[in-house]
Amino acid sequence: MSWKQSIITSGEELKKYIPMTEEEQMLFEDITSKHPFCTTKYYLSLIDREDSNDPIKKMQIPSFGEKSEEGVFDTSGESENTKMQGLQHKYKTTALLLATNSCAMYCRHCFRKRLVGLSNQEVLSNFEKAVSYIKDHKEINNILITGGDAFFLPTNIIKFFMETLSKIEHIDFIRFGTRLPVVLPDRIIQDDELLEALEHYSKMKQVYIVTQFNHPRELTNKSVEGIYKLKKAGVIINNQTVLLKGVNDDPNVLAKLMNDLVKYGVNPYYLFQCRPVKGVKHSFQVPLLKGVKIVEEAKKSLSGHSKRFKFIMSHKTGKIEILGEYNKQILFKYHQSPLDSKMGTIFSVKVGEKQGWLEDDFSLEEDLKKIG
Repeated sequence: MSWKQSIITSGEELKKYIPMTEEEQMLFEDITSKHPFCTTKYYLSLIDREDSNDPIKKMQIPSFGEKSEEGVFDTSGESENTKMQGLQHKYKTTALLLATNSCAMYCRHCFRKRLVGLSNQEVLSNFEKAVSYIKDHKEINNILITGGDAFFLPTNIIKFFMETLSKIEHIDFIRFGTRLPVVLPDRIIQDDELLEALEHYSKMKQVYIVTQFNHPRELTNKSVEGIYKLKKAGVIINNQTVLLKGVNDDPNVLAKLMNDLVKYGVNPYYLFQCRPVKGVKHSFQVPLLKGVKIVEEAKKSLSGHSKRFKFIMSHKTGKIEILGEYNKQILFKYHQSPLDSKMGTIFSVKVGEKQGWLEDDFSLEEDLKKIG
C-alpha cells in the first residue's frame, strides 16, 4: 500500500478499526466538527485494543476532554512573533516557517489546535517574501520548516525549500518538524526521491529532522527502518517528547523511551511541559511538581546520552528550562529568550500542587526570587 492511501479522516472509516457505540459516535462527530480527526492505518495498528486507557489510542482518538474550555489557543505568543504570514522570528538565530496546516495524524494534544486541519490564515503564502526576510536578517543561522507536518508536503516542495534555503550563505542548517517517522514511516521508507534529496542537500547545509516520539511502543521495526534510512541520507534526528498525562507520565515509561531513542541513534532533545491549550490542558497536562518528580526519577535509569534532554516550558516570554525542586519551590532558567537580558537567568517560583504553567504576565523583578 502506498503511504498516501493510509490516511483515515472520518468516523465511518474509523469504525472499521475501532468499534464505537452510538453515543461514542455522537461524541466523535461533536468534537471533530471543531477539531478535525486524521490518523493513519499504521498508527491505529499500534493500539492495544485490550487496554481502554491505551496511550497510543489517547494520542489519536478524540475524547470528551477536548470539550473542555480550560486554557487558551496561543500559549506561546506565536501571533506576537509573526513577521509575515507563515514566518515567525521569536529567537534571534531561528526563523520558523509554517509551511502547511496539514498532518498525517492530528495529535489530540497538539499545541496548534487553533490551526492544524482548520485554517490557512497563518500558513506561509509567499515563500519568496519569506526568503527575502531571511536574507535581510543575517543573525538568522537556521530555519525550522514546520506546520502542520513539513514532511506531509509533496516531495518537490520539500526539495524546493532545501534548494532555495541552502543558497543563503548565513544559514548553517535546516530543520524539518515532522511526526511522520512516528505515525507514517512508509512516507520515508517508500520515497527514494525524498531520501536522495535529503542526502544531496545535507552535503550543502546540514539537515535536521525534529520529530516527536512520546512512548516506547512507537519505536516499531517500521519506525526504526525509517530512522535508519534518514541517518543513511546524512540527516541528524532530534526528538522532542511532550510530557503527557496517561501517556508517558511514568518514570519507567519515560526512561525506556529515552534509552530506546539513543539505542536507535535519535538524540533526546527536549521534553516539553504540555501547554495549557484549550481542548488539551484538561486531558494531557501534568502538574509541574509531579513532572519534576517524574523526570528526576526517570533520570536514575538513564545514561549520559539518554538524559541530555532539557525539561522545557515553551512560554510566551521564552523557552524556560524546568531545573527541579529547591527549598519547596521550583527552579527555572531561561534557556532561550527574545531578550538577551533574560538569557541564563535562574529564578524560583512556588507553584501549587495542580499548577501546570507559569502565568503570562509574571515579572522576574517583582514576583520572583532570583537565585543569582
